[in-house]
Amino acid sequence: MSGPDEPESAVGADAFTRAGAGLEVAVVGAGAIGATAAYDLSRGGADVTLYDRDDVASDASGRAAGICYDAFADGLDAEIASDAIERFRALSGDDTFPFVECPYVWLARDGDADGADAIRQQVRRMQDHEIVAFEMDGETLADRFSSLRTDDVDVAGIAGAAGYTDPAQYTACLAAAATGAGATLETDTPVEVRTDPARVIHPDGTTREVDAVLVAAGARTGDLLDDAGIPLAVKPYRVQALVAAGDLAEPMCYDATGDFYLRPHAGGILAGDGVEHREADPDTYDRAADPTFADDLLERVTHRVPALERTDDDGLERAWAGLCTATPDRDPLVGRVADGLYVATGFQGHGFMRAPAIGERIAEEILGGSGIDAFDPLRFDGDEAFEIVEGMALDRE
Repeated sequence: MSGPDEPESAVGADAFTRAGAGLEVAVVGAGAIGATAAYDLSRGGADVTLYDRDDVASDASGRAAGICYDAFADGLDAEIASDAIERFRALSGDDTFPFVECPYVWLARDGDADGADAIRQQVRRMQDHEIVAFEMDGETLADRFSSLRTDDVDVAGIAGAAGYTDPAQYTACLAAAATGAGATLETDTPVEVRTDPARVIHPDGTTREVDAVLVAAGARTGDLLDDAGIPLAVKPYRVQALVAAGDLAEPMCYDATGDFYLRPHAGGILAGDGVEHREADPDTYDRAADPTFADDLLERVTHRVPALERTDDDGLERAWAGLCTATPDRDPLVGRVADGLYVATGFQGHGFMRAPAIGERIAEEILGGSGIDAFDPLRFDGDEAFEIVEGMALDRE
């Protein structure tokens, strides 16, 4: 797959001058964020090596839902999401990866007063941040989206700046773009990370000192940093998703009361929930979906999308499990943790949709720019006790 022919205006010409000329950077983790950062660092003139213990998009990015939206009530989250969507659009194309424009709906059912109030408040705050978002009742929602069952909907929020894509294709495209810009891709290479000085240790024991190491290894980031003597306040947790036969052109939808999401997919409908509120081991977690997961979720999805095809096997095409990573405040850890050592992790399931913007921002920081203060990984000591909360859950009063 060829890399993107990205216009300078898509990411800001000033962000990536040749500031990184002569800088050696190791990026650990060839997922969406690591591949994007490697691309941007290479464009900035750095000598980049992108490592992965397996292959490009072999873990969380390859198992992501591919839903992208800017429907965040927090101003910083909305800004990052908006930048990411704009870049998805700029990078996508026939020779790269698809980005399908599709409205995003999130809704609360009758009887879920807390959920309805939370959605109304979110929409107002989004509008305050100039996010294109609207509030609708069930009747109005039915007029706009005939594919959805709406007779039990109290209130819904609608975000127009949204869409979906194939996470594996995006990640492969950015990894190819990084190598096209001069980066070296080292797959099947499970390196260790150390600091003082910043370096990576190869499987054969050889050590390579670099100017900077970025660890964007998803659920494995915590273990890699712990081995380097730097604890992070992160917990990996297991999530599940499926693809079922069906006919849905739009919208993408999050049923906050039913606690599941869905989107159109080339194979029918992609849907997910299945969050396990306990810490998972990245090396031993079960990548197959639970035996009862598909039947339970398909029943709920069919309630919301009556046209979902029901066959003897319920139209199930496939089901799987992946890992997300939680933090105490549900905000990610992005930035410098020690001299020459940076991380990008803890995205609560929103890492892929933020990848184009987060990859750009962490690359800019490594090249000497400013970081994202609110996401400073050093705001925690690393030994905090906290409960896992799924990323899509409403902030209910």
